[in-house]
Amino acid sequence: MPSVTLTVLVPDDHGVEALSTVDGVRAVVLDAENPDPAQLAEADVFVPPFLSVGKLVHLMERMPKLKLVQLLTAGVEAWIGHRPEGVLLSNCRGAHGGSTAEWAFAALLSIYRDLPAFDEARRAGEWAFHVTDTMQDKRMLVVGAGDLGQQLRRRFDAFDAHTTLVGTRARDGVHGVDELPGLLGEHDAVIMVVPMTDQTHHMVNAEFLAHMRDGAILVNAARGPVVDTDALVAELNSGRLRAALDVTDPEPLPPGHPLWTAKNLVLTPHVAGSVTGRSERAWAIVARQISLYAAGKPPENLIRGPY
Repeated sequence: MPSVTLTVLVPDDHGVEALSTVDGVRAVVLDAENPDPAQLAEADVFVPPFLSVGKLVHLMERMPKLKLVQLLTAGVEAWIGHRPEGVLLSNCRGAHGGSTAEWAFAALLSIYRDLPAFDEARRAGEWAFHVTDTMQDKRMLVVGAGDLGQQLRRRFDAFDAHTTLVGTRARDGVHGVDELPGLLGEHDAVIMVVPMTDQTHHMVNAEFLAHMRDGAILVNAARGPVVDTDALVAELNSGRLRAALDVTDPEPLPPGHPLWTAKNLVLTPHVAGSVTGRSERAWAIVARQISLYAAGKPPENLIRGPY
C-alpha cells in the first residue's frame, strides 16, 4: 500500500469511478473551464479531457506539484515541448487502436467494393450492377509499426491481403522509414498511422505521392499535417491516386476548401476513434498507467522525448 496519496485531476465522474479501486490515489473532478486554484495547487497527476487537443496545456503552469500528465488519447503532439522540466507524459496507447484500424479497414473496403457508387445509384433508383475490385491479394503498406499498425495487420491477414510494416528503424518484420521510396511503388494502398512530430510533418509530400503506383490509395488515420494537402489534392484531381482521410489540414475543413470537391476521395470528420465504449477502454488503460506510477513504477505508455 503506497504511503503517499496522489491527487489526480480528472475531467469527469468516469475518471473518479475508474480510479476508485487504484491504491494510493485520490481522483478529483476538475472544471477545466473554471479551474479551482486549490485543486491545481494539489495536483500530482493531470488527466486532460478526451480530445482536448492541447487547449489545457497552460494549466500545467499553475500546478506546482505536478509529476505526470496522463492522456486519454494516443496523440501527444500538443504536449511535447510544453511540459515543465521533470513532468512525465504518458499516453493511452492500446485504447483506440482497434477502432481506428477498423475505420481504415472499412474505408478501404468501401473503395474496393465501390459502395459509394452503389449508394448513389440506389438514390437515383438505378440497379447498377457491375464487377468491383477486392481486398484479397492487395499489398498494404502500413507506415507506423506500433499498436495501430499491428491491429491493421491482423485485419488484413483475415482478408487475405499482404501487409508490409514500416517503422522508424528496421527490425524483425518491420522495414525502416529510409526504405519507403523503394516500397511505395510496390503497394496498392499506403496507410499512415504515424505520430505527429517534426519528422512526420508533411511526410506525405509531392515526392512521396509521386512514388506511389497509379491507382493506389492513400489512407490517413494519423494527423492532418502528416499529409501535404495541396500535393494530395493535385494527385486526386488528376485521377492518378485515390484517398481516404479521417483527418485533414486544416481541421475542420472551412467552406470552399478543395478537399470538399476533390475526386476519388472518401472523407470523414475525425471519427475513427469516436465509437461506443471508447471511454471505458481509455479509462482502463489510464487506470493501469496511474496504478503503476502510484506504485513507484514507470507507466508502460511513458513517452520518451523532449519536454
